[in-house]
Parts: sequence; structure tokens; C-alpha cells
Amino acid sequence: MYFDYMMQKDTWKPEEVTSFLKLPVYTRDGVYVGHVKNVFLELDEKRVGSLLVTNTNPSLVEGSVDVAVPYRWVNAVGDIIILSNFPGKVATKKEKADKTKKTQEGDQKIDVIE
Repeated sequence: MYFDYMMQKDTWKPEEVTSFLKLPVYTRDGVYVGHVKNVFLELDEKRVGSLLVTNTNPSLVEGSVDVAVPYRWVNAVGDIIILSNFPGKVATKKEKADKTKKTQEGDQKIDVIE
């Protein structure tokens, strides 16, 4: 597999950050995770903090919810993104019945992986 460029883990340029959008994301074993919907930046540190991955693989992410993947897990970036680390299965937190909140129609829940 050929990669157009590799990004240093702690640096980024604004024009390169937008190139992440819509890239497919895979585990190091070649399992499809989803694709990049958004990029979260840590402005004080001038670095990419995490990638919001959407349309997630239901065999990896319970309920196929969007997940924020820490950028430190990114191993390679090119035509695709390869993660060096990803849990075997991501489960959503169960909310107690008395603490559930109704969300407006169209709202999506996001799980943050730490």
C-alpha cells in the first residue's frame, strides 16, 4: 500500500487537516472502522487531538455510533488512515432509566474513546 504522505504526530498545517475529512479509517489488521467526519484540534498545543469517525463498523462499535479516536492512535495517513490501536469492541455506556434525556430529532450521540 502506498501512502502519499506521513504526518508527524505533534504537528499539523491547516491545509493538511482538511485532507482528513471523508478518509476511510482501518485498523492495523485491515478491518474497516468508518470514515472521518470531523477533526478535533487542540489549539493551545497546535496539534490534532482526535478524529471523529462516523458510519462505524457495527462489529467494532456497538450501535454504529460516531466515535472520537485519539490522534495518538493514528499510525499512517495517506489515501486511507491506519490506526495502530483500536479496541476489539466499543460499547456505549448504559444510562439509568431515571437519568435519560430526550434528544431532539436528528441529534447524534458520540462516544469518546480514551
